[in-house]
Amino acid sequence: MEEKKKHIAIIGSTGSIGTQALDVIARFPDRFVVEVLTANGNARLLIAQAKTFKPNVVVICDESKYKEVEEALWPEGIKVYTGIKSLEEVVRMEPIDLVLTAVVGFAGLRSTVSAIDAGKDIALANKETLVVAGEIITELASQRNVKLLPVDSEHSAIFQCLAGEWYNPVEKIYLTASGGPFRGRTRQELASVTREEALKHPNWSMGAKITIDSASMMNKGLEVIEARWLFGLKARQIDIVIHPQSIIHSIVQFADSSMKAQMGLPDMRVPIQYALGFPWRLPADYPRLDFADFSQLTFEKPDFETFENLKHAYRALEKGGNLACVMNAANEVAVEAFLKGNIRFLDMAELIGETMEAIPFLKQPSIPDYEASDAQAREYARQWLNK
Repeated sequence: MEEKKKHIAIIGSTGSIGTQALDVIARFPDRFVVEVLTANGNARLLIAQAKTFKPNVVVICDESKYKEVEEALWPEGIKVYTGIKSLEEVVRMEPIDLVLTAVVGFAGLRSTVSAIDAGKDIALANKETLVVAGEIITELASQRNVKLLPVDSEHSAIFQCLAGEWYNPVEKIYLTASGGPFRGRTRQELASVTREEALKHPNWSMGAKITIDSASMMNKGLEVIEARWLFGLKARQIDIVIHPQSIIHSIVQFADSSMKAQMGLPDMRVPIQYALGFPWRLPADYPRLDFADFSQLTFEKPDFETFENLKHAYRALEKGGNLACVMNAANEVAVEAFLKGNIRFLDMAELIGETMEAIPFLKQPSIPDYEASDAQAREYARQWLNK
């Protein structure tokens, strides 16, 4: 029987994950249909994508770019909407089977909630959604019988290792980390690193925000919290291991001491394709791993003292409530400030820690509570920067 085409909405189609997802989709025109494309402000690329993939709808969140996009796509018969609120509405469209949330940061929360509420399966590349509101998101997904399909390479690896193991107890998972560009550096050495150095990731090609998060190890901290909600684990069951070659993407250890790992060359198209095509593994001509090219795979313990963001993340995970939301908001402000040259590299962790202390703790927050905590944390962080 012929497989029904899967209709895809990509929230954040002009970013790193979004553009790679479209590369995957272009390889399988018999499998996927692009239903919705959205962008924050990159009107030129959104227009080019829309002309190539012919979606039913596009959303340009920056309202000042609406006229440019609408005039370019009106002759194509493509509907154009604008504003953040439009994201929450378009993901509910009846033809959509799967929503790929590829925006970075807190901005992905509301549209993800709306899509889940409408019964759409989610390919989740926006880790902050689960970091901020994991309990609410996973509970709603369970109620609506919605699949949460991880796109991060580490969580995709865990998901793949658990296939066929759903009823076997997981003792522990190991999220691998390359260590970023500053692996092995001391705090003294990190005090003077530059924006340009931090943006040179040794293995992965990612957007600026995620690349800085990788350099500061906050990205791994966020992934620890995301893993807690995706796989129903406790903090003590989630470990980080530094693996500079980025060949093993993560590991599951079972109750009988057996371990399973998912391996491959670092290429984000692979986990993206797995999420879009699930439960099928679709054939692709991506480069293959040749073990002869990697005579050694090495592993190290993470340095919690030098990379304090790891401490912040585990603390937020263990305490729960709105603390991870506060941490995430402070980190987004800190990374933006670092990219603009307004603070030094080590200042980011200090800003995040002080913001986590300053914002009132809420044990069982609602979505509006999360939004209020996010706003309070950003305001405190900006005031800290002004000092």
